[in-house]
Amino acid sequence: MSLPSIIVILLLLLPACAGAAERDSLHRFGAEISFTPGSVVSIDEYQKKIMQSDASAAFAIAMTYSALPKDSDAFAADYGYPSFSFGLRYSDHHRVRMQRTQDPEWGSYVPVDYRSRLGNIVTAYASFNRPLLRTRQWEIDYMLSMGVGYSHHKWNNRDAIDNLLIGSRWLVYFGAGIHGTYRVAPQWGIRAGLDYYHHSNGSMNMPNKGANVLGYAVGIVFYPYYNEVVEHHGDYRPEPFKRYWYLNFSASAGIKALNEEFQLSQFYTPPDAPGYCKNSFNRYVTWAAQADVMCRYARRWASGVGIDLFYGRYTDDIKDMEKAWRQADKYSRWSVGIAAKHEVFYHQFSIAMSIGWYLYRHAGYKPKQLEQPYYERIGLYYTFGNFGNVRLGFNVKAHRTRADYTEMCVSVPFRI
Repeated sequence: MSLPSIIVILLLLLPACAGAAERDSLHRFGAEISFTPGSVVSIDEYQKKIMQSDASAAFAIAMTYSALPKDSDAFAADYGYPSFSFGLRYSDHHRVRMQRTQDPEWGSYVPVDYRSRLGNIVTAYASFNRPLLRTRQWEIDYMLSMGVGYSHHKWNNRDAIDNLLIGSRWLVYFGAGIHGTYRVAPQWGIRAGLDYYHHSNGSMNMPNKGANVLGYAVGIVFYPYYNEVVEHHGDYRPEPFKRYWYLNFSASAGIKALNEEFQLSQFYTPPDAPGYCKNSFNRYVTWAAQADVMCRYARRWASGVGIDLFYGRYTDDIKDMEKAWRQADKYSRWSVGIAAKHEVFYHQFSIAMSIGWYLYRHAGYKPKQLEQPYYERIGLYYTFGNFGNVRLGFNVKAHRTRADYTEMCVSVPFRI
């Protein structure tokens, strides 16, 4: 059965489901479908050289949930009663093609006579949709989304040697967007907006430039809870939040594949050598620690500043690899950075974001060319309230949106 057929059947069944939901007081739940035609965005000159066609499209279907004013939920009230989506996205990349032509930039790489394709991706995701404006007729919101994707096709040296965007089957997904919804009936709306979404493997394998897609989104939403939220959103007023300061100490361990090893295989190995354009790459363990001073100035938010410490033995191998380029540089297993931190809370879940500046880093010649002096981190956490508010989660560390590695993290806050 085709996806359009499934969508039509679901739309026909939704009114009946809504009636049953209301009888059982389950009108906090709704549904949405969307279509997003777009293009794969080239994030640097390197990618622009390989992209032959970039047209893409995505289809998504999701269940939605919203707390109601009668639930007396302080977080929901502070955010203006946001909705959460849990769904599946199918990214259709069958028209995306990549091919490297003759260029001194590629070193010893010999161009092939075919165009590599980017595989279609199925993604399971969760989204946070916060309203910025909500009236009886219109709603404007922004969306943040995270999930896990599976790619039908990935880089290999047989028939996708120029697919430098996706290097593994399993992927990390991140999405963001802004939308406007017009209500055409009490429980139905038509939505349009702009979406951005990203798939990559978090640098756990190579290659890993990542697929970044930007496009306009159109869709249909079914939300039986909308009237109650609009008419009664001011009925519940939570107690004012009392701000406080806290120290946050974190430790993390991650997995990283080396872009230097991939480049050595692609550009500095003769075509007749065994390691030319090889399929498999080593993975390395990374370690990190953070010490932050944070202010929780609202129920939703905390901000602060911290010191980040990084350790990786992989720099020893980078040093050996770079001997092939005869461009010796400084090397150290340790890096130190200072970072601005921000965290967004909703009950036990939170999204932590930071942007940092290296105070000390000597990771070799190639990283110096490819990395910025600043770095980014974004992660999803869960707080265990019964265990001293210990938090467990994962981060992706990146340089200008290009993943450096993916890590699991545990952190312990100490209230001042």
